Amino acid sequence: MLTDPLPRANPTQSPPRIVAVGFRRINKMLQALVPEFADRAAVEVLDVGFEEAVARVRALQAQRPVDVVVAAGSNGGYLRQHLDLPVEVVKVGGFDLMQALARAKRQSSRIGLITYVGVAPDIHQFDDLFGLGVHQRSYRTEDEAQAAVRELQQEGVEVIVGSGVAADMADQIGLTGIFLYSMDAVREALEDAVEVARASRIELTKRERLNTILAQLSDGVIAVDAQERIQTLNPTMAQWLGIDPAQWLGLKLSEVCPELSLQATLRLGTQELEKIELVKGKALIVNRIPIVEQGVLTGAVLSGQDPISIQRVDRHIRTRIKPNTVPARYELQQLLGRSTALQRVQRMALSCARSQATVLILGESGTGKELVAQGIHMASERRELPFVAVNCAAVSETLLESELFGYEEGAFTGARRGGKIGLFEAAHKGTIFLDEVGEMPLSLQSRLLRVLQEREVLRVGATEPTPVNVRVIAATHRNLLRHVEEGSFRQDLFYRLNILRIDMPPLRDRLDDLPELVRALHLKVCTRLDLDPARTEAIAAALIAQAPSYHWPGNVRELENLVERLVAYADPHADPYAKDDDNAAANVSSETARAFVHAVAPELFSAEALSEPAEASSSLKAHQAQRERAEIQRVLDECGGDRALASQRLGISRTTLWRKLNSA
Repeated sequence: MLTDPLPRANPTQSPPRIVAVGFRRINKMLQALVPEFADRAAVEVLDVGFEEAVARVRALQAQRPVDVVVAAGSNGGYLRQHLDLPVEVVKVGGFDLMQALARAKRQSSRIGLITYVGVAPDIHQFDDLFGLGVHQRSYRTEDEAQAAVRELQQEGVEVIVGSGVAADMADQIGLTGIFLYSMDAVREALEDAVEVARASRIELTKRERLNTILAQLSDGVIAVDAQERIQTLNPTMAQWLGIDPAQWLGLKLSEVCPELSLQATLRLGTQELEKIELVKGKALIVNRIPIVEQGVLTGAVLSGQDPISIQRVDRHIRTRIKPNTVPARYELQQLLGRSTALQRVQRMALSCARSQATVLILGESGTGKELVAQGIHMASERRELPFVAVNCAAVSETLLESELFGYEEGAFTGARRGGKIGLFEAAHKGTIFLDEVGEMPLSLQSRLLRVLQEREVLRVGATEPTPVNVRVIAATHRNLLRHVEEGSFRQDLFYRLNILRIDMPPLRDRLDDLPELVRALHLKVCTRLDLDPARTEAIAAALIAQAPSYHWPGNVRELENLVERLVAYADPHADPYAKDDDNAAANVSSETARAFVHAVAPELFSAEALSEPAEASSSLKAHQAQRERAEIQRVLDECGGDRALASQRLGISRTTLWRKLNSA
């Protein structure tokens, strides 16, 4: 007779518990946003900071598990250091910064920016562009924040943009304080916290299920409770020990088989892996792992394996583990354009695909560096194996280390039970793409260099390296030679990366490809938005006509975004030239289409984008030739004066190289 299954607890069914910490200005924002998240999470707001906040969160955690903590600025940094919980810090976006600086500019031209270390981006480029004259300071403690405010006051600053501490201090001493954080930034932090909590709960369920599965493996298994009394002893282990499993159930493991004792595991709560034990004349590779349920140590499990099974598991991990990244899907023939510069890139990429050497792709943001990296992988003999991409600039130094190289269980607070393989191991036999490698911290550059030299990875907290067979492709928009000279990038690592090199041309240097690119992107956007391309064909044509006069600092990525903007605003319901008949948009005149493009994308018609003034046009060719000679000289210097190698990298003949270098 069938019976109903027993109910199973599912921690993902209850809403996540989020504790938001902040006082004064940030607290008001948090309180205002709580109702928005009532249906997705239980959000509690604490009007405290620092030591008191740590104590309150720990007290709440003792009552009922807290999934994520949300805080801002110095509060967030302090909580991350003192809590064994995920802490989501409110981030300041570029738009938030611009809004705050704009408000400050309306008050005074003497502006100071004071933020907690790492909260706000460096504004020097933005400041140079708009001439705001902003004095930027950072702090780690409240005392440092107050000192920064007084220092800027002495320098004549009248408006302080910054965190609540800095803004309040400014108001207190007679300056104008402008709060840096926006409601959108706080809302985004709460959204991220909900997602982190959801993912953590899913991971918890998976880990608990995995522990149950491990107890049923064909390897020898013994499970004990917190008092080391045997709860489970599978047939394989019983056969190795030569006993009847029923006779040992309930007995203390250390009393019936001291060689397999789990007392140290239960006492310390730490795992012991791959220890060789001689049991009943049989050599076993033994793993001792504590069982932790909802944060409580409830027992331990011992698994015994032989060397053959260990080799089998290693092969399984190498071949079956899939990285949590988007697989390669672009091929080199998908590079749009027939310009000489692009054809040179395609030829060099195909040559790189036939080699196993490390590839360095250089180019401005938006030029398609990752597309080329994927194309090289798809054209190589590794195309059926993993392609793992990681953005070295988008991950913090600590997290980047564990993501790249993996970690052992117990390597740091919050480390996943059983450890985690790194992206290098996940890419075994395949390709790893290190995007923005120029942003990698110096401390990790030495570790990357060792991987490239020794072809082995040492996990965080491990003592034994793991061999890897990985093809490395790196990319950056930075001038690595300049960073080498400045000491921010290792010279030996640069030479290890700069074996095969591809220089991606900016869009302004391949204007012949613009028509094909616009048409392809126009069709792509219309297909995604389920729109008839014919209705916006005139707009696309107007864009093609105007595009060559623009500098395109964002390159192809900027072009794609602009196409989407034009198509979206040209929707029939919002179309400024729409008429009653369905073919109106298709029949729009070129003048009207150009006017529409001018209205929606005025940057294309700015003074900087238009043709050079008459007095400057005569020297344009000379200026371009000068830039060309400088680029050739740079490549020649990198090649150690080898003109044959330099001409190969540039895609020109040695005769042409000599002529361009010696042209007046």
